Amino acid sequence: MALRSAPLLLLVLVTVALRESCFGASSHSLKYFSTAIKDSGQGQPHFVAVGYVDGQVFVRYDSNSRRMTPQVSWMEKVGKDNPQYWNTQTQGVRDSEEIFRENLEILRSRYNQSKGLHTLQRMFGCEVCADGTKGGFEQHGYDGRTFLTFDPETLTWVAPDPQAQITQRKWDALPGKNQRDKAYLEEICIEWLEKYLSYGNETLQRTETPKVTVSRRMEEEDGMEMHVCRLDGFYPREIDASWMRDGEVWLQDTLHASVAPNADGTYHYWISVKIDPKERDRYRCHVEHDSLQEPLDLELKEPTNSKSNLGLIIGCVMAVLTVIVIVGILAFIYFCKRRQVGYKAAPTNNRGSSSSDDDLCSTSDIKSSSSDQGSNQAV
Repeated sequence: MALRSAPLLLLVLVTVALRESCFGASSHSLKYFSTAIKDSGQGQPHFVAVGYVDGQVFVRYDSNSRRMTPQVSWMEKVGKDNPQYWNTQTQGVRDSEEIFRENLEILRSRYNQSKGLHTLQRMFGCEVCADGTKGGFEQHGYDGRTFLTFDPETLTWVAPDPQAQITQRKWDALPGKNQRDKAYLEEICIEWLEKYLSYGNETLQRTETPKVTVSRRMEEEDGMEMHVCRLDGFYPREIDASWMRDGEVWLQDTLHASVAPNADGTYHYWISVKIDPKERDRYRCHVEHDSLQEPLDLELKEPTNSKSNLGLIIGCVMAVLTVIVIVGILAFIYFCKRRQVGYKAAPTNNRGSSSSDDDLCSTSDIKSSSSDQGSNQAV
C-alpha cells in the first residue's frame, strides 16, 4: 500500500516545489527537484532529479539510467556548444545520489524508524520577477514534511523539529557553507537561468492565447444551474480567471481546479459557479492573461430547448429520407419499364435462361423464381 502511494506523494511535492512567487510572461524561474526513496520497489528508480525552467521539465536523471538527459529539443544546443555539459551535469547528480542514500539511513536512525518506505527531497532554484527583483530558495523535506529551509537573509537554516535541528547546527557551523549557498542561489543560478532562456527563447518566452468556453448543466435537486468556464491551450502558466456578478468578483458557490499542463507545454484550467437561472444575465466569466491585449468577459447565453431541437433534427432527417425513398422508387420503375419495352423472349421453353436484370424488373418473375427454389423454403 505504501509503495503504491509513493507516486502520489511525489506528485504533491513537485506541485509544491513549482509554486511561483512572482508572475507574468516576463517572470522566469529555474528550479531543481530531487527525490530519494528507500525501498522504492522492484524496478523503480530509488533516486530521481528533475530540472524545470518556467515550470517546464528540461532535464532529467534517475538511478536506473544514471544519465542526465535533455527533455526538450532546445537543450540539445547546449550540448553542442559545450561538449562536456552532459558529463559534468551527470557526475554532479551522481554525487548527490550517493549523499541522499547515506542521509536516508542517517535520518531513519535519527527518527528511530523501522525499515520501509521513506523519502528525502531537496528543492532549490531561483527566480527573476517582472519588476526586476531576483531571489533564490532551498528546502529539504523528509517523509513529506519540511526538514530544513534556508534563509538567505540571515544566512542560517531553519529547522522545525529537534531531529532537524541537529543538522541545522552542523550546517550553520561549517565555515563559508551558507555564504556559498547564497551566492549560488542569487548569482550562479540566475546566470544559468538567463543562459537557458537564451537557448529556449522561442519556446519559453512565447505567449499562447487561452481558448475559453462556457458550458452549462442543470442541478435537478434544487433547480439551480452549474456553469463551467474552461480555459485551454494558454502560455505562460499564470492566468487570472474569475466569475463576475454585476461587475464584481463573485466567490460564493464557486469551485476551481489547479492550473495543469497539457502535453504540448501549454496549460488548462476551469472554474465553475452555481447560480439561480433567473439571474443568469448578471454573471460573466472574466479572464486576464499576458497573451490578451484586454480582458475577456464571456456572458452566459440563454439555453436552448434540447428536446425541441432534437425533434426538429429528427423531423428533417425523416423528411430527407422520405424524399430519397420516393425518388428511388420512381427511378426503379422507370428503369424497369425501359427494359421491358425493348425485351424479347428467347425461343426456348427454359425459363432459367432469363437474365438476372429481367428477373429483378418483373414482379411475376420474382415470385416464380422464389417458388422454384423448394430447398430454400422453411420447414
